Amino acid sequence: MPAKKDFSLKPYNTFGVDVKCRYFIEISSIRKLYEAIRFLKNVKLPVLVLGGGSNVLITKDFNGVVLLNRLKGKEIAEDNDEYVLLKVNGGEDWPGLVDYCVNNNWGGVENLSLIPGTAGAAPFQNIGAYGMEVKDVVTTVEAIDLSSGERRLFSNADCAFGYRNSVFKSTERGKYFVTTVVLKLTKKPKVNLDYAPLKNAFEGRAEDDVTIQEVSEAVKKIRRSKLPDPEETGNAGSFFKNPVVDGAKMKELLSRYHDVPAYPFGENQFKLAAGWLIEKSGWKGKRMGDAGVSSKQALVLVNHGNATGKEILILANEIRKSVEHNFGVKLEFEVRVV
Repeated sequence: MPAKKDFSLKPYNTFGVDVKCRYFIEISSIRKLYEAIRFLKNVKLPVLVLGGGSNVLITKDFNGVVLLNRLKGKEIAEDNDEYVLLKVNGGEDWPGLVDYCVNNNWGGVENLSLIPGTAGAAPFQNIGAYGMEVKDVVTTVEAIDLSSGERRLFSNADCAFGYRNSVFKSTERGKYFVTTVVLKLTKKPKVNLDYAPLKNAFEGRAEDDVTIQEVSEAVKKIRRSKLPDPEETGNAGSFFKNPVVDGAKMKELLSRYHDVPAYPFGENQFKLAAGWLIEKSGWKGKRMGDAGVSSKQALVLVNHGNATGKEILILANEIRKSVEHNFGVKLEFEVRVV
C-alpha cells in the first residue's frame, strides 16, 4: 500500500495548522479503499478520515492513519417530472455540487451554497444554513466499515440526523468511510427565505418570483461578507453550535437583554445566536497570539498565521467559560477536535 509516512496535514485542514500524521493515504477509488483497509488491519493504528478538512481542529501530531476522501463523480440515479435522485461520490466538492444542482434548477440545496467541504462530510455534520439542512434532501448514504470492509446502506432514518449531528458523528464515529450520498432534489423548487438575512435580501418581492439561482447568489454574498476566506485566513467556519435553551431560560435572558436574538426550536425551546453571545462577552476581533476571533463574525475562530491547534483550543475554551459566566449558557463545539 503506497502510504506516505510522517506526512504534513497543513494543506489538508482549513485552519492551516502545521501537524503531521504517521501515515497518509489518498483514496481515489474503491479498490484503493480496500487496499487501505488491509493496511489498517496490519498497522493497528487509529484512523482519521478527512474530506475538505473544513470542520476539524487538529491539536497535535496524529499517531495514526489519515484517509483522504477523493472519490469523485456523480450520476443521475432516477429522473422524473417531480424530482431527480443524484448519486454523488463522497470526495466531490460540496460548493461545486451545489452550483451544479442550482444550474440545473434542482431545488433543495441552494441555501447551502459556499459551505466548504465534501459531499461525504455533509451528512456526517448534517450541514445547514439559512433554514436548510442536508438531512432534508439525503435519501441514502453508502459507507464502508473500516474494520470489516462491509458495505452498508444507511437510509435517512438510519443516519439519525440531529442539529449538526448524525450517527456518523455520534455512535458510529470513526467507524465508516462514506463512499456515496444520494440526494433527492425537486424539479419544482420553492425558495426558503425564512431566515432574516435572506428575507431582507428580497424585501418587497413575492417569494414565488424569487429563483433558487438568486437565493444561491444571495447566500454567497452574505457568507462572503460575514466569513473570512480560509485561503487567506485559516478558519473552520462556525466553531460553536448555536445553543438551545428552554422557555424559562429564554425568559430570564430577555429580562436582562431585550435584544437577544433567538428562534423557536421545538416545543418550549429556543435557539440562541452563539455569535451574539460571544460578541457581547467582548471576544469579537480579539486574539491570543496568532489564535483569534474573526472581526467579521464572532462565531468564527481564526489562525492569524502560526497558531497551533492547542492554542486555538485554549482560546475556544476561554470563550466557553466567558459565555457561561456571563449568560449561564454552555457552548458546544461544532468543529471536530482531534
